Amino acid sequence: MQIKVCKFGGSSVKDSSQIRKVFNIVKADKTRRVIVVSAPGRDEQYDEKITDHLLNLATNGQHFLDQEISITSEMSLDAIIKKFNKLCEDLNVEKESILDKLEEELLHCTLKGKQRKAFFLSRGEHFNAKIISSFMQKNGLNVKLMLPEDFGFILEGSFTNGKVQYVTHKNIKEKFTFQKDEIYLVPGFYGIKESGELCVMSRGGSDLTGGELAYALDSDIYENWTDTNGVYEVDPRIIDDANVIPRLTFKEIRLLSSKGFNVFHFDAMLNCRKSKIPINIRNTNNPEHEGTMILNERVPLEDLVGIAKLDNVALIHLQKDMLSEEVGFTAELLKIFSEYGVRTYHYPTDKDDIAILVDQDDLKGQINNLKRDVERRLETDHIHVTYNLSVLTLVGIGIKENAFAIVDAINALKQNNISFEMFDMSPSKLSFHIGVSQNIANSALETLYEAMLKKEEN
Repeated sequence: MQIKVCKFGGSSVKDSSQIRKVFNIVKADKTRRVIVVSAPGRDEQYDEKITDHLLNLATNGQHFLDQEISITSEMSLDAIIKKFNKLCEDLNVEKESILDKLEEELLHCTLKGKQRKAFFLSRGEHFNAKIISSFMQKNGLNVKLMLPEDFGFILEGSFTNGKVQYVTHKNIKEKFTFQKDEIYLVPGFYGIKESGELCVMSRGGSDLTGGELAYALDSDIYENWTDTNGVYEVDPRIIDDANVIPRLTFKEIRLLSSKGFNVFHFDAMLNCRKSKIPINIRNTNNPEHEGTMILNERVPLEDLVGIAKLDNVALIHLQKDMLSEEVGFTAELLKIFSEYGVRTYHYPTDKDDIAILVDQDDLKGQINNLKRDVERRLETDHIHVTYNLSVLTLVGIGIKENAFAIVDAINALKQNNISFEMFDMSPSKLSFHIGVSQNIANSALETLYEAMLKKEEN
């Protein structure tokens, strides 16, 4: 029996119109037997995600206050109730029992701290799944609602960053028996601990739910439905004629996502990659498009498949004589960055030099103390910080066999008088990185796209 696991994100289930599209997509293919749904998308009044409203309610308004957004917990409660009420009315779903239970859980929760946050965060997926399953059942699909607390989607660790346990896969295999034409609908993002307490995964956790279900059921494919046709060669907001990449390897999407391609939660891919389950990124608003297929390997081996652009990067360059002979220097340096909460992306090295690419925003208010700590603990000779960089990462498994792609990239920049601050090739030889001033990053991206990707299309 062929099985497709399908996950529909927040934009795909944000309102009744989108949910009807999901219904038609599921109905069109009888192999779509497991459906994972997210919380509904943004509310109409404040244009904030329902999940953020739930977190704001859980923290008594602190969540939006920290972002300097003037939305109180009372306003968030009102937005949540209105959103679910409208979904029920527009889909003609019996709403009294759903809304009464929602209000009861939101108004009378006695949990504290992270456990309270986890409970509130989960309610978006939980109640949206109830509404969507009721709508699909009413319209002729044999849908069975499968709640994580009922079939044993077991997480451990932090209440707000739970990790899937091995027993979850065993529970899924036992409970998902696929009687006749049965379709299982599952709310994403949350699970329970062995002791029964509810907890959630990291944001974007519905991707993780889908990935674990696909792995446990050894599905033929994992379809991830969103509001884009797939993974684009470059950011289509900058290059409006960019094409969707038809095939990517797991390694390539990992390299692209680490430098700005935020299409899919990478952790959700890990078990799919292990079992060689293809992942298909599809568009709920354009279901005829084949999207992007993510595979363990692909043919042909195009030299280059995409260019990612990561903004707001700072480069911290350290010099110290005999640095390479000093055991533990890099480990201690990264430990210091970790102590300051500074996210690091990349660290090219030389004999007496090392450069660290970091998130520039993490340096605000603490760069002077960080530099003093580095100088004191590592006795460096020189530290220089270059701000306002963008890193362009060119990715493709064919680059490994064609080093001239690097020459082509540098020549294209030279011919257009675009200078760069940094160049580095990854150890895997599947990507290389070019750092440019942020004020010319879009021009550099356009230049590389015209020279490298359009050339391959012709």
